[in-house]
Amino acid sequence: MGFDRELEMGDYRGEGGKAAADKADIDAWLPVGSERTGTWWYSTFHNVTAMVGAGVLSLPYAMSEMGWGPGVAMMVLSWAITLYTLYQMVEMHECVPGRRFDRYYELGQYAFGERLGLFIVVPQQALVEISLCIIYMVTGGSSIQKVHELLCHGCKPIKLSYFILMFSSVQFVVAYLPNLSSVGLVSLTAAVMSVSYSTIAWGSALHKWIESSVVDYGPRGTKKVDNVFMFMSALGDMAFSYAGHNVVLEIQATIPSTPENPSKKAMWKGVVIAYIVVAMCYWPVAFIGYLALGNKVDDNILLTLEKPVWLIAAANIFVVIHVVGSYQVYAMLMFDMIETYAVKTLKFKPTMTLRVTTRSLFVAFTLFVGISVPFFGGLLGFFGGFAFAPTTYFIPCIMWLIIKKPKRFGVSWFLNWLFIFIGVSLTIFAPIGGLYSIVKSAKTYHFYQ
Repeated sequence: MGFDRELEMGDYRGEGGKAAADKADIDAWLPVGSERTGTWWYSTFHNVTAMVGAGVLSLPYAMSEMGWGPGVAMMVLSWAITLYTLYQMVEMHECVPGRRFDRYYELGQYAFGERLGLFIVVPQQALVEISLCIIYMVTGGSSIQKVHELLCHGCKPIKLSYFILMFSSVQFVVAYLPNLSSVGLVSLTAAVMSVSYSTIAWGSALHKWIESSVVDYGPRGTKKVDNVFMFMSALGDMAFSYAGHNVVLEIQATIPSTPENPSKKAMWKGVVIAYIVVAMCYWPVAFIGYLALGNKVDDNILLTLEKPVWLIAAANIFVVIHVVGSYQVYAMLMFDMIETYAVKTLKFKPTMTLRVTTRSLFVAFTLFVGISVPFFGGLLGFFGGFAFAPTTYFIPCIMWLIIKKPKRFGVSWFLNWLFIFIGVSLTIFAPIGGLYSIVKSAKTYHFYQ
């Protein structure tokens, strides 16, 4: 038994007998923290899978809504800010000697208080996980539909809803893997796929730019008000792209820890490598995609590109495989929340029946919402600002100020308050733009199309 497990078991020894054993069994059954077998490379591919998701495909579209100057500035600034706040999360995982904060809300409870911490963090984190899973349902279905259109010329068109149903059938099976460690192979495969389709996206865009002579980089909208709201929605798209903070503590929970070799060493090494991979995926896709397609790019660049047909079809297949893994990484945290509440608060027995029931209902819910409101771009903008900006940009900074107490008016103090201001601004403006986009799309939308 490792050092961290002995510390946790120490909580049970004073309780005595069967109650202590039952509590240990419940914690071992829950999806997060039940295994401490992770390594730095495990951290790397989990973070790549969590980061490089559906959001990367929308970045050229976000660039077209912002223009070259603001777009490049926001891309680089977002990468730097979120790397800094990820560092804070990794450092705070074991900020109390002998204790590990394996879940985002546990760290929130330590920073803000037991009840207030839950009230601040749990709704935000749950909204992130649920919205991501909904968007991944839409992304998976849309990519399967694109493959069908590319490879089956002359075939009768099939509704997007049916393709989303096809994608969900895989999730209904994979969802029953017990914990975050057990989805390791799925996550590794997803990480490889994300790098692959990102490379295909910017490579195909570069080829199109070389062949094309005319590209329009002017405003997307014909009205000034449209362009203002599009700019705000683009802020949300970029915030959405940096979502790994919502699972970073849970990923770190899989890594063993000792006083001589704390988990933060392996975790930070994995995070840095993952963020280098993120830059290698995000920046070429965003900049080359916009360079090649200008304001004609769709909210999913792979739905805009058509040639070479076999390569674009392969990229969309890679997207499908990737979002299978990404869905599970984020869904596993929701499973952990739901199952923790069921067995610790509602006193259900930790059985396979409970696991199958709760997870099936969650997948079914995200499927229903996904086929009801499949507005990819609008969903990214709305959820990116409303949910992702707080948990990614400024809640880590607030917790750092409370827990670490940096010197007033020092560099750390100043940076944290600056990033809090930027994050709050994103939270206010991005959802307005995303909601505006959804409302515009809904005017011509027929349910379950």
